[in-house]
Formats: sequence, C-alpha cells, structure tokens
Amino acid sequence: MVNAFNFLEKLVSFPSVSRSGNRMLIDWVFDLLKEHGIDATLYPNPSGDRASLFASIGGGGPGGLVLSGHTDVVPVDGQDWTSDPFVLRETNDLLFGRGTADMKGFVACALEAFINAKDQLSAPVHLALSYDEEIGCVGVRPMLDDLKKRGLRPDWVLVGEPTSMKMATGHKGKVAGQATCCGFPTHSALAPQGLNAIHMAADFLGDIRDLQSELEKEGHRDPAYDIPYSTLHAGLIRGGTALNIVPQNCVLDFEIRNVASDNPDQILGRLIDAARRQETNLRDKFPQAAITIDILNDYPGLETSSDAPELAKLKALAAGVGGTDGADPMKVAFGTEGGLFCDTFDVPVAVCGPGSMDQGHKPDEFIARAQMEACRSMLARLLG
Repeated sequence: MVNAFNFLEKLVSFPSVSRSGNRMLIDWVFDLLKEHGIDATLYPNPSGDRASLFASIGGGGPGGLVLSGHTDVVPVDGQDWTSDPFVLRETNDLLFGRGTADMKGFVACALEAFINAKDQLSAPVHLALSYDEEIGCVGVRPMLDDLKKRGLRPDWVLVGEPTSMKMATGHKGKVAGQATCCGFPTHSALAPQGLNAIHMAADFLGDIRDLQSELEKEGHRDPAYDIPYSTLHAGLIRGGTALNIVPQNCVLDFEIRNVASDNPDQILGRLIDAARRQETNLRDKFPQAAITIDILNDYPGLETSSDAPELAKLKALAAGVGGTDGADPMKVAFGTEGGLFCDTFDVPVAVCGPGSMDQGHKPDEFIARAQMEACRSMLARLLG
C-alpha cells in the first residue's frame, strides 16, 4: 500500500549513516518506484556503497518541480537513546527514530505523493534523493552535473528539510577549512628552542575569534536569521604526541557560515593573510614554520526572492498547513543542497518540510504525526 507512514518505518530501518553509505536504502527506493512503473537513474559513488537517485513523472519537457531530499543520517554513537534508533516507535503521536525529522519524514511523504501523482500530471515532477548531505552536500553534485549536461532545467525546487512546514527561502553558505600548523620539535625541557605547533594553532584560533568579533560588530547583517551576521567557528583541534615533546604538527578544523552580502572568499582571505603574517614573524628563527590552509568542503548559500511566481502556490499551501499568517518566508540556520540547485539551474528554490531541526541530530529524534499529515496534504495538493 502506498502510505507515507509505512514508507517512514522502512526508511528508518536502514542505518544510512553518512560514513556507512545509503546503498541498501536507495536500492529499496529504486525497486519501489519500479514496482509502480517509474524508472529511476542511480548515481553511485566510485566504491558503489552509496548512490543518489533521480526519477521523473508527468509530461515531457525540461521544466517542472523537483522534490529534493537527502537519505543519509548522522551517527547515534554516544547518544542515550531509550529505544533502537533504527526501529520506528510511536508514542503519543510522536514517531521516534534516527532521521525521522532530518529528513526521512519528508522523503516518505514525497515518495507517497510522487507515486500517487504519476498518472495525473501534465507537467513534469522530479524526485532527487542524495547521499552524504550531512557531510557537505557531497552526493548531490555529480547528479546535478549530469542533469545539466542532459538539458534539464526545472522551473523550481522544493527541498524538504524540516521547517515545521513553514516556507523558507534562504540559508547561509558554508566553507569548511583545515589549518595545518608545522613547527619544530624538541624536548620539553628545552621548549624555547622549539616551535610549538599547538601554540601556532592557538594564535591562529585567536585570529579566527578576532575576525568573528569584527563580523559580529561591523559585518553585514540579515535580520531574517537567528544569528544575523556571518560566523566563524573552530570545531576540532588535534596535535602533539607526548607531554614531554614540543609538538611539530597541529591541525585545526574551522568553518565559515556567511550571509549573502558577505563574500566567503574574502573572509577566508583574511584568515590566509593572518596565517602568512604568523609565518613571516616566525621564519627568521624557524625557517620551517608553516600554516597550510586547505578547503575540506563548501556549498553556496541560498537567497531566493519570496516573490518568485513559481513559489506562489507553495507559499499559500505552507501558510495553511504551517500555521503561518502569510508573513514573509523565513530563513533557516542550517545548510541544504538548495544553493547548489540554484547555482546549477538558476531557478527559485524553497525549503519546506515536516518536523523541526530542534529534534534533529539528537537522541530520541522524533517527528509528530501531525507534521507528517500536514506534509502529505501539502504535497498532494501541490502535485494535484
């Protein structure tokens, strides 16, 4: 039976953590669509343990709507779950399980609406499911490159990340960087004769914090965001081998999340300049001093006009099921593949889906049954 709740139960049962791959899940979706007479194309990664999927229904032509979602989830390691995170459990109309909110709830609703609409459409509708979104929108990129080469240009895109069924038209861009600091090792009893790479990383961290303070006080602002300015953040630092050795190497991972009016390349350039200054100050005494900055991943922000005519129907439907009063669409703090769709096809992109990111990435993640019902209703009318 075509039912979003049955689909959600099956989707949650696949432990599609980004590091482990999503191939079992995506093969199940491929077979499900085939059972209903819908052909799909898979985009596997080189090792074949994960894949994206793209399918189309409705009339011919390059336009139409894309329903986009990711199928990977974050790990459950170290989290205190009260039940098996990969077995859907319902209590008091709340559906618990890893990925229920982020974002298998939407994927389940999209599959139901997509299958039900396959014989009712005059305009095309497309389904795009990707892998490794949680680690930087990795899996959607090869799929988008191929679709562009094939001449697809949708009219607009709906990304179903959890927004409590409220419509969003923007999110910040992100750059994930890594600074590798190289010093000069020696015995800790002779510490001043060495160059401590951890100390170098600490000084570079100070540059990150100084730039963050400057952006907070003087940078561009967008009041639609909870944090209305661009942010910098250091998330990981690792270095050294033993307490009695001045460390030769230290690695610091950092990120930039920028509002649309800030250029992330310019922010990154400020950090690169700070690294070069530190090298210059150290190399008279330590010629081997170096700070290398590599980009691990990045994706563009999303900035869609709320007045885009393609979004009018979604805006009206979201205002109904999302409990809004027709106010301007919001912007979300988290990133999505929406910016990549916009950059690839130059079309309007909206973010709207069931559940709340407040429940995402946490133990006992859940989505309310009412949110699923609201999404089912919205998609049925959107595709009807």
